[in-house]
Amino acid sequence: MSYLDNIRTFVRVYELGSMSAAGRDLRISPAVTSSRISQLEEHLGVRLFQRTTRSLTPTEQGQSFYRGATEILEAVESAEAQIVDITENLRGSLYVAAPLGVGRRLIAPQVPDFLETYPEVSIRLRLSDRKVDLTTEGLDLAFFLGQPEDSNLRIRKIADVARVLCAAPDYIARRGMPESGEDLVDGGHNCLNLRFPGATEFQWLLSTPDGPKRFRVSGRFESDDGDVLTDWALAGHGVVMKPVFEIVDHLRSGALVPVAQKTPPEPIQMACLFTHRRRQDPKTRLFMEFMIDRISKVIKATASD
Repeated sequence: MSYLDNIRTFVRVYELGSMSAAGRDLRISPAVTSSRISQLEEHLGVRLFQRTTRSLTPTEQGQSFYRGATEILEAVESAEAQIVDITENLRGSLYVAAPLGVGRRLIAPQVPDFLETYPEVSIRLRLSDRKVDLTTEGLDLAFFLGQPEDSNLRIRKIADVARVLCAAPDYIARRGMPESGEDLVDGGHNCLNLRFPGATEFQWLLSTPDGPKRFRVSGRFESDDGDVLTDWALAGHGVVMKPVFEIVDHLRSGALVPVAQKTPPEPIQMACLFTHRRRQDPKTRLFMEFMIDRISKVIKATASD
């Protein structure tokens, strides 16, 4: 197994571009990481990386070996998966990412049922509304809303999620009821925006009689946490665009009221991302199928309310 460990270490160093980052990802010390790469280079009789004090660059031989190394690891994982499929003895940790709202309301409540079925599996759930990188963050699976930027990843669509523009009754009493996206822009309404460092100008994609149209909304409140936007909306600070499943209870109670209903938001895709190699892992496959079934039912139920 030591040679496979060396190959796994090489692949992570190559993908992360750093001995220390690979060590953290694999939970081994920098010294062990460096030693494994040196052992591999000695075995192969070539230099896999050009090292300086500031950079680590794969050599031509390193680039070639990476392609073969990933195929080796995929073959080993596929063989292990077949054995696990036969024995159904799932074990190990799954690293899963999701947006805050999705994670808190759709993923986290279902995790205990999955772990009860597979008692030797551990779930490491990472919740954040920022974009994540599966490769550099060592993730097995990432749920998301919208369209992914990385076309090299595999996508499994779960559902088209209905969204709603809404505000608190006291905000509407003060500022008036916007009937459309034009009212939001021309009326100077305070739109609560989900934004990250480096994000481009914010626009809301709404349905109009002429088809989908982007409206350049603005407001004084921005956050990278979607739940903060919901809290601001409940406190009467502005108009928010949210997936229905996140705020269905507030809509039922009347704490939030739909607005601009002549131009409702376009639905947003919910899906999960994974690499081809991760998909071969039975834990990943079964967890994904389990969550897709549960999530689809919840989204369907809230959409019909």
